Amino acid sequence: MALGKLTIARAYQAVQQALEEAILSGELAPGQPLPTETELAEKFGVTRHTVREGMRALEQSGLVKRDAGRRLHVTRPKHDALASQSSRALMMQQVSFREIWEVAMQLELLAMDLLEGRIDDTLVEALEANAAAMSEALERGESISALDVEFHALIAQATGNRVLLMSREPVSLLFYPSLDRLFTHPRTRDRSPWRILEAHREIVAALRARDLATARLWMERHMADFRRGYEHAGLPLDAPVAP
Repeated sequence: MALGKLTIARAYQAVQQALEEAILSGELAPGQPLPTETELAEKFGVTRHTVREGMRALEQSGLVKRDAGRRLHVTRPKHDALASQSSRALMMQQVSFREIWEVAMQLELLAMDLLEGRIDDTLVEALEANAAAMSEALERGESISALDVEFHALIAQATGNRVLLMSREPVSLLFYPSLDRLFTHPRTRDRSPWRILEAHREIVAALRARDLATARLWMERHMADFRRGYEHAGLPLDAPVAP
C-alpha cells in the first residue's frame, strides 16, 4: 500500500464546506439568512475570523449574497454566473475547439429531442423574428453572432430543461466566439453567415410544420457545416479555444 502525505483542509475551508452542504441539502433555503459570525463560531468551535474567511469564500462561489443590511442570504446562482466559472475552468484545461464542438453538437441535438411536445406558436414566432433580424443584419453587413447565440438559446429555453440550460451555457461561451473567426476570415466571411441563416430558416420551417425529425436533421447539418467552415478556413481544430 502506497502511503503519502495527508492533505488537511484549513479551518475556514471546513466552514465553507459545511455551509455549502447545508445549502445544497436544503437545510438552508434560498432567501434564508445565514447565522451570524458569532453563532457559527460557537457552532463550529472556531474563531470569528475563521468563520469570516469561510463566509467570504462561500460568497465568491455565488451561493450567498449580501443584502442592503450586509447580512448574507442564501441565493440560487444564475446560469450565467455558473457558466462563467465553468468556462474559465475549461479554458484552464486548454480544451480544444474539437472537444467543444463535439459536445455542442450533442447538446444542440438533445435540445431538439427535448422539444417533443413543446413546440408552440410562441417559439416559432420568436425564431422567425430572429431569422428576420439576422437577414436584415447581413444585408447591412453587420455581425450576426449575437443573433445566432439567441437562436440556439431560444430553442434550449423552450425545452424547459434546466439541466440542459446549465450544461450548454459554459460550452456556448467558448463555442460561439468562434463564429467571429469564421465571419472575418477571408475564406469564409462571404459565405458562412448566409449558410447559417439558410440553416436557421430550414429549422424554423420544420418547427412551424411541427416536423421535429426534419428540424433535428437540419440542426445536425448546421452544426456539421460549422465545423467544415472552420476546417475550410484552415483554423486549427485541436488548438486551445479562446474566449
